[in-house]
Amino acid sequence: MKIIVDTNIVFSAILNSQGKIGQLIISGSKFFNFYTVRLLKDEIAEHKDKILKISGFTNEQFTKSYEIITKRITFVDEILISDNELIKSHALVADIDENDALFVALTNHLNGKLWTGDKKLIAGLQRKGYPNTLSTHKLYEKFIEKQLTIRRRKR
Repeated sequence: MKIIVDTNIVFSAILNSQGKIGQLIISGSKFFNFYTVRLLKDEIAEHKDKILKISGFTNEQFTKSYEIITKRITFVDEILISDNELIKSHALVADIDENDALFVALTNHLNGKLWTGDKKLIAGLQRKGYPNTLSTHKLYEKFIEKQLTIRRRKR
């Protein structure tokens, strides 16, 4: 399953790689393929000082957490997404949060599911009939199902 992760998911995972979101990316990477837009790397770099302040990390701790999380995510160059897809996605999220247009466009481009912690985004997209979103809770359920399936097979 292709899972597109948005900014808040990646930031949360970096801030707490031992938390539920961090562990879903780390342990879930054996079941799911995680993707995001390449521009997210620039956004992380831009907010590094804020992340350091919030987390209390040293530069070394930040780098370690960043590498643990980002090595499990494929960063896709936005140039690969068609202009038509970008226009459709922007129109879809314009009245919700236009900053999420690239993530929706990548979700459509890859025929995946958008994993976000943004409840307003999920609700807004679902109101418009957009079915390709996942909450952390739903992804965790899918993760547990896959783990249980493997355990049953080993018996």
